Amino acid sequence: MKVLHIIASADPRSGGPIEGILRQEAALGEHSTSMVVTLDPPDSGFLADIRVPILAFGRPGKSYRGKFIPLKYGFSIPYVLWILRNAKAYDAVIVHGLWNFSTFAASITLPFMKSVRYFVYAHGMMDPWFRGRYPIKHLFKIASWLLCEGRLLSAAKSVLFTADDERDLARGQFPGWRYAETVVGYGTATPPKSSRPQGKAFADSTPGLGERRYLLFLSRIHPKKGCDLLIEAFAALAERDPDLDLVVVGPDDTGMVPALKARAEMLGVGRRIHWPGMLTGDAKWGAYRGAEAFILPSHQENFGVVVAEALACGLPVLTTRKVNIWREVHNAGAGRVENDDLDGVKNLIAFWLNADAAQRKAMSKRAQALFMEKFDVDFVARRLANVIRENGAPSSLAA
Repeated sequence: MKVLHIIASADPRSGGPIEGILRQEAALGEHSTSMVVTLDPPDSGFLADIRVPILAFGRPGKSYRGKFIPLKYGFSIPYVLWILRNAKAYDAVIVHGLWNFSTFAASITLPFMKSVRYFVYAHGMMDPWFRGRYPIKHLFKIASWLLCEGRLLSAAKSVLFTADDERDLARGQFPGWRYAETVVGYGTATPPKSSRPQGKAFADSTPGLGERRYLLFLSRIHPKKGCDLLIEAFAALAERDPDLDLVVVGPDDTGMVPALKARAEMLGVGRRIHWPGMLTGDAKWGAYRGAEAFILPSHQENFGVVVAEALACGLPVLTTRKVNIWREVHNAGAGRVENDDLDGVKNLIAFWLNADAAQRKAMSKRAQALFMEKFDVDFVARRLANVIRENGAPSSLAA
């Protein structure tokens, strides 16, 4: 089966959607052949690492924006024309994300192409957290919804959600259009086995850590991730375990790191918090493999591929009720869940400090079991394949 993925960017720094595409494609193997179209400049270095055919419609050497178009929205007339001319050649089309030019391009083409079977992956972008955090931007989203996104979702075979919570939170956020809903989940591949090169790559990226124990945060460094709460909570409890450090891994999307480092210094824990930046490959897996537990104190997270990766590595997960798979973590006993405020994040760290060796080992086993049961990409890819097949895809697609 031929699948077309429409997405704004394949840059791994933009989050989990592109990684999900790659993992699902690998899981479906010979049963699926994908094409990805993006608004990235075609000379972007990261495109060489994309393991499926990809077309990038940005301007070489420049960001994907027009003269009066914001950077994160994007602009490309050739992008629209390519979709218009080629979408019919695919058995299924999946549009990833909302509120960008790729969505606009899909909204003015796909709903009017009756022979095209398409789906929209919302990827958490209808969550009410954004309305409260950015009320002015939300007004622009409502206008865009009434003109573009609403029509796109309404005409889709289904809107795909990663979790029940994401689906439920999206309901009623935007007026005037109705759409079909399907929860298909999300996942990642089984990580590579632990190895000495992984440990060395991570150690080289974080030389100040040495042999010290640590909790791991690995995600984008962004206001919605609760990084400020994490620094405050860690500082408040640091004296209870002087040998435990905190490693904060990820790209600095909004320039928060200098202020966070300054706050850590003011609170007296600057030397115990490490900032290696974004890690990939062996260094990333080395970070997971060496950690005691994974902590993600987000205010909003539609799924969190990093949570699935942590579970796959046997890491207990300390997270909040705003991460939409928190129920799965809680019900499986694979970690701890609290509110997304300072007291809640303190409780997460205190819970870990109070857990004995037997409790930690049991949580680690349950974490790996939860990954295999619900978040292994093979399981999720089969579910997505079934949804596509039930909506008229070729019967040759694997069940």
